[in-house]
Amino acid sequence: MLEQKTRVLVTGATGFLGSHILTALSQHSHLSPIAACRNGTRLAANFTGEVRLGDFCDADYRQSVVQNIDVICHAGTWASLWAHAAQEHEYFYQPCIDLIDQAKAAGVKRFIMASSVVMAKPTNNNLAIDDFARSHISRFWPHLDKLIAIDHYMQQQAQQGMSMISMRLGHFIGVGNRLGIVPVLLPRLNTHLVPWLANGKSHLPLIGGEDMARAFLAATMVSQQQLEPYESFNICGKEFPSSRDVFNFICEQSGAPKPHFSVPFAMGHWFAWLMETLHPLLPGKSPFLTRSIVHLAKDWLCSTEYAKQKLGFEAQQDWRQVVNEAVKHIQQQGTPWPAMVQNY
Repeated sequence: MLEQKTRVLVTGATGFLGSHILTALSQHSHLSPIAACRNGTRLAANFTGEVRLGDFCDADYRQSVVQNIDVICHAGTWASLWAHAAQEHEYFYQPCIDLIDQAKAAGVKRFIMASSVVMAKPTNNNLAIDDFARSHISRFWPHLDKLIAIDHYMQQQAQQGMSMISMRLGHFIGVGNRLGIVPVLLPRLNTHLVPWLANGKSHLPLIGGEDMARAFLAATMVSQQQLEPYESFNICGKEFPSSRDVFNFICEQSGAPKPHFSVPFAMGHWFAWLMETLHPLLPGKSPFLTRSIVHLAKDWLCSTEYAKQKLGFEAQQDWRQVVNEAVKHIQQQGTPWPAMVQNY
């Protein structure tokens, strides 16, 4: 276990992931969680810890916010499920790389990064993807490609005095998550135009907010002696349901129509490219389908044994309960069509 009163900076503290991490950390008296965000009024009312207000696009803020910090849980990000390459570089990649540099210069001991299991290559033979599986540049999803570039930088910097931990998270589910599978899928299902992709046989690595927070807590508390300079962990739920199971469940809980036909992934990619290309000419906040959504629907059967072995982490949430809560919440809001672009 780390030293007493470990000071833990949580970026994106008002976001879906960051707020769950902040709650988990606050339940341990030997940890001192510090919230980094732009708007302190959006923090949970019961949070009584230190708040460092600022914008991560501000270089001076990035330098000051890491001072007198032991561990950083970096959950704050600019992200899009399609295009926006310039914004991904300016608002996500550059600030993150500089934050790592500033943290190292300030003597931060551990940097824990929210990443994704989809940086690896999807499986097509039911062999589980391991925690260090080689990353694969997409060349069609800028956010994923920047995540991979950041992961490579973390591996380089891990040998220079600061422990680096990449949390390869599964697909987010839960109330308040605006870029996850439920808010993206539900309004589209209501159009009757959503197909099964490859008959819906692929495994989906769903993970709830509370489980992700438990994983970050475990990565914060694990002793330095148990870690390599660079670590990578698959953080997924206790089950890997098929996309057919998940779609059917969402439809049953919401009353939305189930898909009427199936298309192969190659056709899904082509149609998604067409929708991205034609988006400026079509109505709606975002394309009907993007290549990133097709990518996310592929087979992501991941091994979680390494996280159990090293961190003692095992997921606890039932994906059905979490998805059902998210469906009800979205329906209460009128099932809005998501923009698929989200700030930290």
